Amino acid sequence: MSTVVIVVIVVVALVVVAALVAAASKRKRERQLGQTQNQALRDDVSHHREQADSARSEAELAEERARRTAAEAELNERKADERERELEQQD
Repeated sequence: MSTVVIVVIVVVALVVVAALVAAASKRKRERQLGQTQNQALRDDVSHHREQADSARSEAELAEERARRTAAEAELNERKADERERELEQQD
């Protein structure tokens, strides 16, 4: 009977060791998954910041174009007024 007890103890010990290894492996996978998810979130944050910077740059360029266009329109308006005065002086 002592042989049976030894075999049972060895089997139980092996089951416990297998359960500990499985639990450690599961924790490791969960930790790796958490790290991967955190990295994905960081990448997402970086992507959104890059898009925001790009949009700001485009907006600044659009504002500059608008100022230049307004200045050009003002210049054309002045030229038109000047030509109109020249025509009135000729008449």
